[in-house]
Amino acid sequence: MALHLFRSQFTSSLKQLTRSLSGISIPTIKCGVSEMPVVGLGTWQSNPGVVGAAVETALSVGYKHIDCAHVYGNEPEIGEVFSKVFSEGVIKREDVFITSKLWNTFHRAEEVESSFNESLSDLQLDYLDLYLIHWPIALEPGMGSLFPMDENQVSIMDTKSPSFAETWGVLEKLVESGKCKNIGLSNFNIAQIEEVLSFANIKPANLQVESHPHLPNLELLEYCKKQGISFVAYSPLGNPGSEYRHKKQVDLREDEDLVGIAEKHGVSTGQVMIRYQIDKGNAVIPKSVTPSRIEENLNVFGFSLDAADMETLNNLYKKVGPKGWRTCAVPHYKHSPFFPFASEMK
Repeated sequence: MALHLFRSQFTSSLKQLTRSLSGISIPTIKCGVSEMPVVGLGTWQSNPGVVGAAVETALSVGYKHIDCAHVYGNEPEIGEVFSKVFSEGVIKREDVFITSKLWNTFHRAEEVESSFNESLSDLQLDYLDLYLIHWPIALEPGMGSLFPMDENQVSIMDTKSPSFAETWGVLEKLVESGKCKNIGLSNFNIAQIEEVLSFANIKPANLQVESHPHLPNLELLEYCKKQGISFVAYSPLGNPGSEYRHKKQVDLREDEDLVGIAEKHGVSTGQVMIRYQIDKGNAVIPKSVTPSRIEENLNVFGFSLDAADMETLNNLYKKVGPKGWRTCAVPHYKHSPFFPFASEMK
């Protein structure tokens, strides 16, 4: 039965899907004490009501890496799927690499573990493979919102301004307790990573950031390689639906250079962009709720990019400016002293 028949409903059982778990071998990269599969399913912007079926589809066609976060608002539904597939023996828990993230309103020491425990409970798990500080920016807790704002609709920064050391210290205790195998960072810049490294007893295992041909993040990637920090790319297709797109920023899927590379290898431009991250030594977490696209995004191991392809892709950012263009720039946080992209706004 063709996967497109499931597009509108997502009600099919795992047995109806056209590919088996045993038929796919996914390479891994080192992530702290673990091995992280290089392709995972991103769940950002995957709404409740469809995200569970997307995760179930992904696991059924061979994904072994699922990326989650408290702020996405969909962890309870994902947890129902985890409970089902693990209890039914469809796949073993230890064979799936699962990430979640600490949101900005929970950076104070007394807030960290309770937020972690909520994610663990929502996901119906005994442990996480990776837990990240989602942003270096701390927002005011206890205001009944994950996005606290004042009367002028300006984001309210945490009045106690907890340090990275305060937050990181609790994450280290989570590792020591066995609740989490690895800890890391997301959306931190080099200076901020350096600060964490200066006091960390447990080194960050991973950095997750936006990365695609319009924002290759080559300097940051090289830094992480030197530090032994694994690198995960989110929005690998350039986040085509973003409201923050640059006026010169065409849909990367339609870029003529990318189209040429895709035609050369007989694949889609999306598959080229996913493979681009893999061939740089990264893991990558494309997001989709469409079954055929979920499967296509995993089908990237039958080709590799050559040196000429990589050179083209590494320089594609110049089409939109000397620094490329970040689509997840969170300008509403730019007044924070911990805003990570200040240098890009000069």
